[in-house]
Amino acid sequence: MMRRLDALTAIYAQLEQAIVVTIMGAVAAELQSIGHRPNFFYLQHAMGLASSMGLGIALARPDRQVVVLDGDGSVLMNLGGLTTLARYRPRNLVHVVFDNESLLSVGGFPTATSTGTDLAGIAAAAGVPRTFTVRDLDAFTQTFDAALKAGDLSTIVAKVEAIGPAGYVTDLALLENRFEFQRWLRQH
Repeated sequence: MMRRLDALTAIYAQLEQAIVVTIMGAVAAELQSIGHRPNFFYLQHAMGLASSMGLGIALARPDRQVVVLDGDGSVLMNLGGLTTLARYRPRNLVHVVFDNESLLSVGGFPTATSTGTDLAGIAAAAGVPRTFTVRDLDAFTQTFDAALKAGDLSTIVAKVEAIGPAGYVTDLALLENRFEFQRWLRQH
């Protein structure tokens, strides 16, 4: 099984020109630890809604690649988001779900994926045209590369270890991130 930080590091260069929306907690902290960019939006205090925000941006900006970096707990909290993604099918959106089978950011409680819930299967049943489950770094990077090139909605469930950063608090203020991201969208 891979580490989420290694997966993020492996795709980091490809995120330079994409519009990136992340969930709160470990994903946001680890992405920031690699290096913050003004095109990264860290959706704090809205668990379950990263895919919804990414969908809205993808529909408003069909000329730009949108990457949503999500987690199993967040997706499980808003399973209806998968049906909405499938309904509108933005061809410029890649939805990555880091599945560590736990709510790591709030204490490590197990999620339904720890007992067999298949998020890629749910996404496929919802109508997402391209769904994948990957378990190692090579498969993840190859699948992510293919998804960027496919020109169609993709959901990649990346099974990762249930380990995270030492802390979840970063130097980037939430309001500052909001305004910086908004300026970047206007300029690009």
